[in-house]
Amino acid sequence: MIKSLLKFAIAAIAITSASAAFSQKTFAELQDINRLNQGVWGLRSMQDGEHYTVSSRGAIVRHSYADEAVCDTIYKGRFATYQFSPDEGMIILGNNYRSVYRHSAYVDYEIVNTADGKSVATLNDVRDLTLSPDSKLVAFAKDNNLYVGELGKEPVAITSDGEWNHIINGTADWVYEEELGFTQGYAFSPDSKQIAYMRFDESQVPLFEMMMFNGTLYNKPYTFKYPKAGDANSIVEVWVYDIATGKKSKIDVGPNPDQYISSIGWTPAGELYFSRLNRKQNHLDVVVCHADGSQSTIYDEKSPIYVERTSDIIRFIDEDRFIVTSETRTGWNHIYLYSMEKGFIAPITSGEWEVTQIVETTDKLIYYMSTESSPLRRNLYSIDYKGKKKQRLTALEGTYSISPSSGMKYYISTFSSANSPRTVEICNSKGESIRTLVENKELAEKMASLPQKEFFTFTSERGDKLNAYFIKPVDFDATKKYPVLMTQYSGPGSQSVSDNFGMGWEYVMAANGYIVACVDGRGTGYMGEHFKKQTYGQLGKLEVEDQLSFARWLGEQSYIDAERIGIYGWSFGGFMALGCALKGDGIFKMSIAVAPVTSWRYYDTIYTEIYNDLPQDNPAGYDDNSPINFADRLSDRTQLLIIHGSADDNVHVQNAMEMCHALNRAGKMYDMMIYPDQNHSMYPNYNVHIRNKMIKYTLENL
Repeated sequence: MIKSLLKFAIAAIAITSASAAFSQKTFAELQDINRLNQGVWGLRSMQDGEHYTVSSRGAIVRHSYADEAVCDTIYKGRFATYQFSPDEGMIILGNNYRSVYRHSAYVDYEIVNTADGKSVATLNDVRDLTLSPDSKLVAFAKDNNLYVGELGKEPVAITSDGEWNHIINGTADWVYEEELGFTQGYAFSPDSKQIAYMRFDESQVPLFEMMMFNGTLYNKPYTFKYPKAGDANSIVEVWVYDIATGKKSKIDVGPNPDQYISSIGWTPAGELYFSRLNRKQNHLDVVVCHADGSQSTIYDEKSPIYVERTSDIIRFIDEDRFIVTSETRTGWNHIYLYSMEKGFIAPITSGEWEVTQIVETTDKLIYYMSTESSPLRRNLYSIDYKGKKKQRLTALEGTYSISPSSGMKYYISTFSSANSPRTVEICNSKGESIRTLVENKELAEKMASLPQKEFFTFTSERGDKLNAYFIKPVDFDATKKYPVLMTQYSGPGSQSVSDNFGMGWEYVMAANGYIVACVDGRGTGYMGEHFKKQTYGQLGKLEVEDQLSFARWLGEQSYIDAERIGIYGWSFGGFMALGCALKGDGIFKMSIAVAPVTSWRYYDTIYTEIYNDLPQDNPAGYDDNSPINFADRLSDRTQLLIIHGSADDNVHVQNAMEMCHALNRAGKMYDMMIYPDQNHSMYPNYNVHIRNKMIKYTLENL
């Protein structure tokens, strides 16, 4: 969807290097390189565990895992997304996505028969459409109400009180979607006889207005409910609808409405369950609702700081057993086995490393990804439920992502490392390669002439060992001095220093004679619970200290020009780029802050409060590290660029405007770039433009 801009000439710095034959001195050239990094798209495992499908050139193509010769096209036509019905007799095709927020959209769906491609049903302008487990019923949300019906018949609205900015049925509100990671707020029971759904009453959530500049004579604001830190959240209820009788029952979710219902679902035995977080997000429990109206808590987790959010809280193995991952028991995220009846049984994994994902479970084994080889890497392991028989299934050092077959007889692995592009292959359950699907040989060969990422450990002035990397020009000469662009994100639990392939706009700077440097400071992820949670209640304090310590160390290196150090970041990284520029006492010659949070008082409840507590209880945590309160410390030698989209529903442009107020009052000079009507990512309209702007600004000011 991204189109290249015409290559523009950059005369600020002219360098002759070994990369001249295959350069990425402009972003357009970098895009050409990135297009060579091919993969497998639209991958789905079929229920038989022997076949998988991919989307390829407007078709859905079925392949055999074991036999390369077995291949057929099962659908050809127009679609943006596809999924199969539970019985695989139908395909649900999605087209014409119109975004609501970052993860939600109105979609035109068509349901077709898998056998002949003939249309079964068309449902336009709806959200989160799914079919029931028996593939006979369809459900979706429309106009804030939830609809259910038999395929081929007119669906019926099972709620009628839905209203924009007031009541939502069956889908999530803004803050749940953004921070808890789901938009669909309903679930069919395993027998397809009931449907549970969430009802959001957001009437008390403050209304936010975002002015749109779309060419009309009189601009109109876009209004939506956005709860900023400390303000009222939606009151969430859980209801169950009986499809045969039409009867609705309200579920008891506890006496305190100021809480989060972080998920709903059904157990293998057909009982409804929901997970619940208190407002401070340091107490999570999972409650099962029994047929007789009683309830039981099957999982309970508390932390003196917070319980990390996860979309996959529990995973059922059978009607009694389930597994969870948690970091609060040992300080490292691991897998634990529980019983519905007996509670905690035993740990399954342990050690000073972290489980990052449960890939698949079978009757005998759990397949999971972890950082056991390195916090920078991800590998696939299998282990039995007693935690005894563990096997590493992936061999290379880098980062794997895994798409399992149904039953895990096979899996498709995608591997890359910092300097090696994507390789895709089919393996059996023992980790043995069956065949390679994608090699990317052309790009791999060209990597020899491109800048390479070099990992190292940086020891801060406090003595903390932090993971870092350099990207140096290909003709790097240690006897010369180079300007440095620091890039970072630094948010809680995040990771910027990782051994996987990705060439962002910073590589253009390396091709133009800059060293790119990055460090993951305190508060970032995969280094254990203590390392991550020590920034709690003081966002921006320790993180800025570590970036400043890194900048000072860079300035001491013989091959670095201490007078030409810059820093860049987006979102939380933008908050950091501002904090570092303002507290850096002139160490930075340039700072670029894109879509920055400038006060955590302006950001949403779930994200802000889990990491910074409520502003009512911790006002210093909000004010002591807000860049707005340090505007007067901007050095005259620091060239500052603030970039923001005016229609950013996530980090509101209010953040940038209040920062400008503070800088103006302090008499400070800075540059600003506004992208009208653009969201937090500037995607798709200005994805290229913003990167060309940052490249040009860096070349001119660093």
